[in-house]
Amino acid sequence: MRKRIIYLLAGQLWKDAFRSKVMSVTLGLMIFLLIFSTYSGWENYHDQNYTRDIIQDQVQQSWENNPDKHPHRMAHYGSFALRLKHILSVFDLGMENFVGNAVFLEAHKQNTVNFSEASMSTGLLRFGDVSLAMLLKVIVPLLIFYLGFASIARERQNGTLKLLIGQGISRKEIVFGKWLGLWGLSLIFLFSIFLVVLVFLLMESHDTSYKDSMLRFGVLVISYIIFFAILSAITILVSAFSKTAKGALIKLLGIWLLFVIILPKSLQAIGYYLYPTPSKIEMETAVEYDLVKQGDSHNPDDPHFNALKDSVLLAHNVKKVGDLPFNYGGFVMAKGEALSTAIYLEHQERLYKVYNKQNNLERSSAFLNPYTAIKNLSMGFSGTDFKSFLHFKDKAEAYRYKLAQDMNQLQMDFIPNKGKEGPNKISNDYWKKFPPFEYQFLSISKVFKNELISILALLLWSILTVFGLLRLSTNLKAI
Repeated sequence: MRKRIIYLLAGQLWKDAFRSKVMSVTLGLMIFLLIFSTYSGWENYHDQNYTRDIIQDQVQQSWENNPDKHPHRMAHYGSFALRLKHILSVFDLGMENFVGNAVFLEAHKQNTVNFSEASMSTGLLRFGDVSLAMLLKVIVPLLIFYLGFASIARERQNGTLKLLIGQGISRKEIVFGKWLGLWGLSLIFLFSIFLVVLVFLLMESHDTSYKDSMLRFGVLVISYIIFFAILSAITILVSAFSKTAKGALIKLLGIWLLFVIILPKSLQAIGYYLYPTPSKIEMETAVEYDLVKQGDSHNPDDPHFNALKDSVLLAHNVKKVGDLPFNYGGFVMAKGEALSTAIYLEHQERLYKVYNKQNNLERSSAFLNPYTAIKNLSMGFSGTDFKSFLHFKDKAEAYRYKLAQDMNQLQMDFIPNKGKEGPNKISNDYWKKFPPFEYQFLSISKVFKNELISILALLLWSILTVFGLLRLSTNLKAI
């Protein structure tokens, strides 16, 4: 293939595109949407994180300012964990609006993550926010199809395709020239949007996650470049195999509807039908049932904890709890906390497995639908996918468990057993020693592992489309 000819054909496609009045209107609309989504995305990220930072600081101050009191009362006083937004949520909102932002952490109880944007908004939110990623995932693919639907079909209709071949231009040069031109047009929109995202990354404070954010950014850029190359190839292939330009446009619109709307929505519904999840009430009832069956640390007549008491007394060679060298109430609370947490985590793991089955059904469809692959990659590397939310939830639970058990340990060490003289509260200096909740986002290596299917699917699609272009270049009909 002669590069000069390929570049000439690509340049001609650019000239035809910019000569159209529709392109001028499209560019104006894209600029407006880019400005709007940039402003709204940055304002949302900045305001939400600023507010959550302030509240998290207030929560820690409130914890530290508690007066001297019994450690178990502090365990029930509890704390809050607030989920901060990743800087790349400016680019892709993902599930941000539909998952909770704050969870109350207290002893003996695992609370849900509450205060999602969707729960405090009107039903209009279900239509989705205009984000930078939405422009690249939904709007630009439609533009690619529109700009390229006539690339070969119209040339054949007008007879110019036959003339090009007659002048010594090979079919391979025509196919790859058109593909390169269309891909190049799409990259104008892509680089414009990612340039804005890069500015936001550079504006953000250079903390320990800066390198990680830049790596995520690089993966996103490469992923979308490949995605647009695939869409451009699909456009050329459909245009080449269509008898008329009108027929090519109808087929491409059908493909857009199938990729972006029909397949994703249908698979979500099928996933829930095949793998139904229990309601919140059902989950809590099941946990409570297992807790009662195993043992209740708050019930003095519970058989499990009565047997535990006997074994502890025997191990320390004493006849009553008052003679133990530690506070027995704190010991029982610690054992009860460990037991209830283990039961809760077991039920939670079962629930996660159901979620994984639902999500894997949709995730595996990336081999049939490149939109699914780029959607999952975009959310995953932007820190706005469901896995990122579950990671926050797990870290909050680990912090809650440590808080409860540290308070139980303080009770064991400093509060005397009943019947013995001594203080029933400890200094608030101990509250100040307990570290605040700090959340670290998923590592990029973990995100790669989570999105392996999407990466493989996108690579497979790229190989298949290149193979399709090569086959087309040998079988392209001039008439």
